Amino acid sequence: MAKPSTGNKNEHKPGSYTIEHQDNILDTRVYGPLPPKILEQYHEDMRSACECFQGKSWGALVTYYGGELLTPDTENTLIRIAKHRIQHGMVANATVILESKHTDLQQMQLKRIYQSCQLEFHVFTNTEIARNWLSQYLAQQ
Repeated sequence: MAKPSTGNKNEHKPGSYTIEHQDNILDTRVYGPLPPKILEQYHEDMRSACECFQGKSWGALVTYYGGELLTPDTENTLIRIAKHRIQHGMVANATVILESKHTDLQQMQLKRIYQSCQLEFHVFTNTEIARNWLSQYLAQQ
């Protein structure tokens, strides 16, 4: 059963996130940009969430609602998070960007992050299409 985790008690408000396990998919939703303190909590919560897969292959579905362009420090933190997830069985990432004024630039930043980790990933504008791609990719592993 999925158990939500949030880095902010004001769930679904800018600067918050949720993390849920759904079979072999880690479903994460990020609402707006995460301030540095919340980003570090996100990193810690993500580390804990990865442990639940216990060596099994899994995929990440990350949906960004809004958000801003990433700072170099934020990019570096996201690279550390991605590398940790890969070490704990993540084999693919499907990212969805919604409600953003900077979709193209955010997509380029995320591409840079995931390519630096040599991770299979795609960026989508529809959550169900992203989930379907990720499920099919995982079924082939």
